[in-house]
Amino acid sequence: MSRKEDTKTQGFSLKPAMKEEGPPSTKAFEPLPPKVSAFHRMCGRGDLPVQMDYNSRSYRIHWKVALDKLDYTYYLPLFFDGLTETEHPFNFFASQGIHEMLEKGGPRILPVIPQLIIPIKKALNTRNHVVTCSTLRVLKRLVVSGEKVGEALVPYFRQILPIFRMFQQKSSTGDVVSGQRGEVIRELIRETLELFEHHGGIGAFLEIKYVLPTYE
Repeated sequence: MSRKEDTKTQGFSLKPAMKEEGPPSTKAFEPLPPKVSAFHRMCGRGDLPVQMDYNSRSYRIHWKVALDKLDYTYYLPLFFDGLTETEHPFNFFASQGIHEMLEKGGPRILPVIPQLIIPIKKALNTRNHVVTCSTLRVLKRLVVSGEKVGEALVPYFRQILPIFRMFQQKSSTGDVVSGQRGEVIRELIRETLELFEHHGGIGAFLEIKYVLPTYE
């Protein structure tokens, strides 16, 4: 009898045993290496309609084009792309530019929501604490920036919220604090989710619970 046949008669398998899956690797929580954004490249070339206002005592930006004449369909997603930036002045231009555009955008914001999802996901998926805090602050402003904006975000919760769950799991053993503001990511997540639920309409709570079962 051949060796192969002998192993079969004894009930042996020549296939390697399957390894049991262990807990998620800690590398899943490590910040990803930064990539140069389209926003960074355009800002470096001076192709954006903003510049630093050096006549002010504090950091401010000066718009070369009036905000009521700015093409939000093009520039709002581009500035959101800059949320991944961590170096000055690129991160300042991006966050301050978004803040001022959301403040003055009114009805021009709602049609652009689908184009903002990819840069939001990209920023959150960096797992960088400073970038995450900045993005959460932007989301808090975005959801209250115009009528129906909160409801327009609900279909994208399943794309945006998984990274929230990851940070909640990480902070379950201790608060994750970020930046000079001393912000606790867990608290920013809680505040953002509450705004999502409040402004998202009837289905918002269930969509949040689908991704984050512990949300109350």
